[in-house]
Amino acid sequence: MADALFVIPASVLRNLSDKLYEKRKNAALEFEGVVKQLASSGDHEKISLVINLLTTEFVYSPQANHRKGGLIGLAAATVGLTSEAAQHLEQIVPPVLNSFSDQDSRVRYYACEALYNIAKIVRGDFIIFFNQIFDALCKLSADSDGNVQSAAHLLDRLVKDIVTESDQFSIEEFIPLLRERMNVLNPYVRQFLVGWITVLDSVPDIDMLGFLPDFLDGLFNMLSDSSHEIRQQADSALSEFLQEIKNSPSVDYSRMAEILVQRAASPDEFTRLTAITWINEFVKLGRDQLVPYYADILGVILPCISDKEEKIRVVARETNEELRAIKADPAETFDVGAILSITRRQLDSEWEATRIEALHWISTLLNRHRAEVLCFLNDIFDTLLKALSDSSDEVVLLVLDIHACIAQDPLNFRQLVVFLVYNFRVDHSLLERRGALIIRRLCVLLDAERVYRVLSTILEGEADLDFACIMVQALNLILLTSSELSELRGLLKQSLVNAAGKDLFVSLYASWCHSPMAIISLCLLAQMYQHASAVTQSLVEEDINAKFLVQLDKLIRLLETPIFAYIRLQLLEPGRYIWLLKALYGLLMLLPQKSSAFKRLRTRLKTVPLCSFNGDQIKQASSGNPYSQILCHSGSQISEDGDITQDNGNLQNGINFASRLQQFEQMQRQHRMLAKSQAQSRISSASLSKVEPKAEPWRIPTSEGNRPLSRSSRRGVGQFQI
Repeated sequence: MADALFVIPASVLRNLSDKLYEKRKNAALEFEGVVKQLASSGDHEKISLVINLLTTEFVYSPQANHRKGGLIGLAAATVGLTSEAAQHLEQIVPPVLNSFSDQDSRVRYYACEALYNIAKIVRGDFIIFFNQIFDALCKLSADSDGNVQSAAHLLDRLVKDIVTESDQFSIEEFIPLLRERMNVLNPYVRQFLVGWITVLDSVPDIDMLGFLPDFLDGLFNMLSDSSHEIRQQADSALSEFLQEIKNSPSVDYSRMAEILVQRAASPDEFTRLTAITWINEFVKLGRDQLVPYYADILGVILPCISDKEEKIRVVARETNEELRAIKADPAETFDVGAILSITRRQLDSEWEATRIEALHWISTLLNRHRAEVLCFLNDIFDTLLKALSDSSDEVVLLVLDIHACIAQDPLNFRQLVVFLVYNFRVDHSLLERRGALIIRRLCVLLDAERVYRVLSTILEGEADLDFACIMVQALNLILLTSSELSELRGLLKQSLVNAAGKDLFVSLYASWCHSPMAIISLCLLAQMYQHASAVTQSLVEEDINAKFLVQLDKLIRLLETPIFAYIRLQLLEPGRYIWLLKALYGLLMLLPQKSSAFKRLRTRLKTVPLCSFNGDQIKQASSGNPYSQILCHSGSQISEDGDITQDNGNLQNGINFASRLQQFEQMQRQHRMLAKSQAQSRISSASLSKVEPKAEPWRIPTSEGNRPLSRSSRRGVGQFQI
């Protein structure tokens, strides 16, 4: 210390700490001359002592003016050393960097000025302190003092120039520091960081693209900054990197894909759009490399398809198509289960477009990887069934397509129908709203006869008799009215002369017994008019209730449609189709005379040309043998209403109508017993509550279980309207 004091005149040291800037500046110039003389003589030991004096007595002094003078002195010493300054940087730079955190803003300003002058002298040798300098500048960029910020910006530009010229800069050592700082929210710091990223990326010898995953998330985070300028700078930097990715032969997409997936779900619209745009390019460029991330990518693409912003929707749809076009192999890294899990969750989305695309993905996977998808069937089956209740018809149709694809296997087919019936049972509104659509579509996709046979088998043993009746009535109405089931109706019309038709009739009969009107409709469709008449006459008082009359009203209206045109034409020959006439008159007798259905049917029957009757036919029709279905006539066979056909092996005789009638009557007894039991329960409940229900003024009191039709509505629970 004494040697240093001997070298530096006392007046210089005194002026170096003076409160006046001019005196400090002049002292610094003298200091520079002393150091220059020492350097020329090669006395680096004394130079080291002088620098140490400046550090301990000035830079680290509690007096602000001393600290200012010490900083000026260190800069002057560096200038005096010129080319030999590098060997003393370990002494010079750390005290200056330490002053960047000084409480006095003027000291921080002088620290910037000192380091600027030092950097100009040493240039490339300065790089060894780059990380510390960068850290200090990062903090100073957000300094509360405007003058300090300005000085820091000047220093920052100089450091950038030095780094771009240097071949000693280590990007590997710098990236961890950059990554750490990228999460800072201060707008000045963000501008500072984006500036450095842009500068370093412009240096040909620095591979910033290879380290992009380390700071990519930070750049995306800046896209939602409140400052338009910062958002613009971050977007510009990201655009530049994306262009480099497109031009690069080798890119590590995996780490960046994880970041993009997170950012694509950002609440900020601009961030989502940028992220989805990057994902779109990644899918096009990376393709097979992104296979392990397909599920994650799809998880953000599907919601974006329904985004409120049109630009995002367009890019998301394009990306979705690109992704689906890639045919990955499950044997590698393609996770079918993960994709199915994503699509299952998206089926609960509030947006129709997202649900539709999720279903398209399930359908695609079924077509490409059927075996793998069926392994996860238990995980998605319930969700697919629930989707049948979707408010969108397009969604329901897609779900049915998927169900049909799954049901190609016999076991899965029966499971589908069983679950479908179960859903109809627990949710009658589903049957009412979607029943016709679901059944008709399945008949198209899976063969109508097969669907109806299995449904009939299930409903035959249905324990819930009320539901079974409603379901059978629904199926019957679909059978009678749907264009998709025209071939099935044609087959049933041939039941008396065709083995396949007869077998189908018998298969449906057992479950159709749940509904009297369904059985009568089935017999009319199969042209088994004598049995239709027998069923009508077998009905008892309890059977003819409001629900029955509603169904009968629908049947009478159906008789006037093109589907039953053949029956109306057969009425032109009442002598030949006497049992048809008797069956229709039987139905007429069941209708209230003032009902529109009664008037409609009576009007139709009035047009029948009765002159074609003869006495023998009337006698035969009124005989007590309702099961003389087949009459022998000259070696040919005559159907129940006298339609002559060729001998075909007595196929008509394969149906035991007496047994069928007993089967129907037994089923109806079960329904009547259930109705009585329910009525008794209601009466018991009413007695316990001691509340007398008020009779509705427009209803006529009837016997138990028989209620007249409401004039305001003819639609019952779970009933279909024509």
